[in-house]
Amino acid sequence: IICGFSAIYLLLSRVLNLPPENLITSISAVPVSQKEEVADFQLSVDSLLEEDNDHSRPDIQVQAKRLAEKLRCDTVVSEISTGQRTVNFKINRELLTKTVLLQVIEDGSKYGLKSELFSGLPRKKIVVEFSSPNVAKKFHVGHLRSTIIGNFIANLKEALGHQVIRINYLGDWGMQFGLLGTGFQLFGYEEKLQSNPLQHLFEVYVQVNKEAADDKSVAKSAREFFQRLELGDVQALSLWQKFRDLSIEEYVRVYKRLGVYFDEYSGESFYREKSQEVLKLLESKGLLLKTIKGTAVVDLSGNGDPSSICTVMRSDGTSLYATRDLAAAIDRMDKYNFDTMIYVTDKGQKKHFQQVFQMLKIMGYDWAERCQHVPFGVVQGMKTRRGDVTFLEDVLNEIQLRMLQNMASIKTTKELKNPQETAERVGLAALIIQDFKGLLLSDYKFSWDRVFQSRGDTGVFLQYTHARLHSLEETFGCGYLNDFNTACLQEPQSVSILQHLLRFDEVLYKSSQDLQPRHIVSYLLTLSHLAAVAHKTLQIKDSPPEVAGARLHLFKAVRSVLGNGMKLLGITPVCRM
Repeated sequence: IICGFSAIYLLLSRVLNLPPENLITSISAVPVSQKEEVADFQLSVDSLLEEDNDHSRPDIQVQAKRLAEKLRCDTVVSEISTGQRTVNFKINRELLTKTVLLQVIEDGSKYGLKSELFSGLPRKKIVVEFSSPNVAKKFHVGHLRSTIIGNFIANLKEALGHQVIRINYLGDWGMQFGLLGTGFQLFGYEEKLQSNPLQHLFEVYVQVNKEAADDKSVAKSAREFFQRLELGDVQALSLWQKFRDLSIEEYVRVYKRLGVYFDEYSGESFYREKSQEVLKLLESKGLLLKTIKGTAVVDLSGNGDPSSICTVMRSDGTSLYATRDLAAAIDRMDKYNFDTMIYVTDKGQKKHFQQVFQMLKIMGYDWAERCQHVPFGVVQGMKTRRGDVTFLEDVLNEIQLRMLQNMASIKTTKELKNPQETAERVGLAALIIQDFKGLLLSDYKFSWDRVFQSRGDTGVFLQYTHARLHSLEETFGCGYLNDFNTACLQEPQSVSILQHLLRFDEVLYKSSQDLQPRHIVSYLLTLSHLAAVAHKTLQIKDSPPEVAGARLHLFKAVRSVLGNGMKLLGITPVCRM
């Protein structure tokens, strides 16, 4: 990331007779240790020796010592020592300070992304499909998770220079629309539909489901309505179109509050004709089997294993979810010619996607290997005051309300120009950090109280740190930011922050490898804790100008990196709270 790194590469590549790029992943910045001031960088001797797979090699510790003895300190590297299977390097303190701070200021929002770790990265075209709620059904917590996780993945890929297409694939077709069409004719109100479409369609859907369970004729007319839709009946389609348009309008408004946008709203409905083509293609390849019930299936095992049989057509000829997903994948490849397509849905759909990717492969589409499913766990216990989460808007309103109450109870809260907006941004940070702290695949129990704690590892703490550092700049910024002397930042608190700032690129690299946000989350929380300690000990007020200026620069660098990391996670940093 900075000259310290490059100097070590060159030093080692000379001694080891290896090209410097071979060393990029073997050298890492040392994580900040609570105990004592340790080295800045370490070379993993293990990973170097993986290059030559000679298992009769002498003890690694001996190798590390030998290597350390061959290396010499210079103007950049001030100390060389060995650790557990590592060679450690300490950088000239003043140089460390200067280069890190200048790099953070110079690179701004690109800090960490210009690292050698990303240098050979080919630019790709990446489709991310996420959120994907069902029109008229509940917008449940799974859709909320899909929305924030998909947004994070798209943000990260974009930051790394890839071209990203964000798709919201709505559940806007299928048997539910048969029920909904029939239900609306029975219980629907035009004015309710206009004033609160999602709520009204949901109520109608619940009611018609009850009726259909008791009354066979309602179920029958629902089936007929869906068949009319599939056949392109004008009246049925215009009612369906109205439901869809009003729902999307509502969703766009709510996504805007979340700070999420999509390049394309597509939906299962787009593929009703194309899914018939998929069925023809499967048939022409001899892959389509008819069952006694009249449905059509594909046997993925080739030997009739029932767990590998995927149904692709109902007995009445209408398409299913899997058929439409096949058609959508083929269509997107034609349209975007993507390098990767990522689906963000809960882990319950793992088998579905395995089957879809496998079917694409046996249909002869070798790009099926570029499709990837990022699964996530289930959240329990997210209830709002109105009961279970019905729509995303309920969650956002609840967040805002609770955060406003929290803010009102804190005496230090300054008079804010727009308390609602601040409450929403801080609340969303709280929600996102709670969600991103663990592995995405883990289930977790949601707790409103835990989300909003201001102390400890929460989004509230990150926002609070950002706002506090911002107010430092506002208070002292004009006088001190011109000249600063790096020699003034030698306290352990400063050095810890600088060492931590060095690691930002590695953390981004880790997240880019496994698409898990937790690496960035734990990095930002540590950064905020280090900043809190430094804020207490490194006074700006009443310090000599060059000391004050240097400290202000340090805090400014922390705020900048904190803000960058939060934005990647989908959080809008606040400057006052």
